[in-house]
Amino acid sequence: MMVDDLEARRERMNWAVSVAREASGLILTQFTSSDLQVEAKRDLTPVTVADRDAERLIRDRIESDFPGDGVLGEEYGEVLGTSGYRWILDPIDGTKSFIHGVPLFGTLIGLEHHGEMVAGVCRMPALEEVVYAAVGVGAYWQRGDEAPEPARVSSVDRLDEALLCTTTITGWRTIGLQSTFERLCGAAGLVRGWSDCYGHLLVATGRADVMVDPELNAWDAAPFLPILSEAGGHFLSFDGRETIDGGNGLSVNGEIKAEVLALISDPTGT
Repeated sequence: MMVDDLEARRERMNWAVSVAREASGLILTQFTSSDLQVEAKRDLTPVTVADRDAERLIRDRIESDFPGDGVLGEEYGEVLGTSGYRWILDPIDGTKSFIHGVPLFGTLIGLEHHGEMVAGVCRMPALEEVVYAAVGVGAYWQRGDEAPEPARVSSVDRLDEALLCTTTITGWRTIGLQSTFERLCGAAGLVRGWSDCYGHLLVATGRADVMVDPELNAWDAAPFLPILSEAGGHFLSFDGRETIDGGNGLSVNGEIKAEVLALISDPTGT
């Protein structure tokens, strides 16, 4: 890794932390609104004015500060760049939580360089918590105005002693893996539905041990590959690849990775 690459990653990581904080302020004005307007997108998933306004804000900042960088976002599609960098945005991951007044939603910003995920930010606006990382720079966790501290995964080395999180139970049925989910639940020490990006953030900070998501888009996953890697863990598709394009994903510490993947990959449960 060249020093210039490292400094560019660090600069963009710090920039993304700042912009995610700015977007949080906008999002929270809508989160507390009594007249929140919700629409259905073509895929029937919900979207709000806050989703669109937050992504527009981040895109405007990228265009101003890094005009050669590309952008892929959930709400406004893709703009190609010339620098080799591409930002991948989900302004509100967990829109259903947001709509229901549940604070487990986050702003996700991932950064790709020539096809490799190199930095990521996951900010929880309503919880005043952020986890961020860049490859070669480290992973960090900040709560409120406290000083950032290193983000590290847990050292739990048995699935039957692990805390497992997931997002949607019905999603497992949709992709034909209901029995897989039941095996995971039966094998884990504790199962909770602390969902969407929050579950992955919990793994990155050592408060949960594995998060499994049966359905993910690239913008749902983008920050977590570099965050988990720098925190000492793994972000993987269900077939064990380090990718944000697998259509599903799991965050896990290194100690129980093999055990979790073995359960997911065994269709018979033997």
